Amino acid sequence: MAAIYFIAGFNHFRNPRLYLKIIPPYFSNPKLLNGIAGVAEIVLGILLCVPQTTSYAAWGIIALLVAVFPANFYMYQNKKAALGLPKWVRLIRLPLQLVLIYWAFLYTKY
Repeated sequence: MAAIYFIAGFNHFRNPRLYLKIIPPYFSNPKLLNGIAGVAEIVLGILLCVPQTTSYAAWGIIALLVAVFPANFYMYQNKKAALGLPKWVRLIRLPLQLVLIYWAFLYTKY
């Protein structure tokens, strides 16, 4: 899981247009939000690898997944933000967030 978030975090900077397209227009400063999300994913990915911080990192990932859910919902609703994905794939991404939250919860030591 750490590698996924670490790589995804770097991708925010390598390919920012991908993420900027799915940030809903009602959020101000999408470039800043993209950067914050990217840094958060990188840091949380690293912290998952440190036994003393794994649980905190997992809770941070859960909070991050909740925070980015509006982008996933916007992507589902708005064809311009769809990144060329069919609507059924975008629909599957919504409950996938719950799977990712559960996966992170497994690292919280509860």
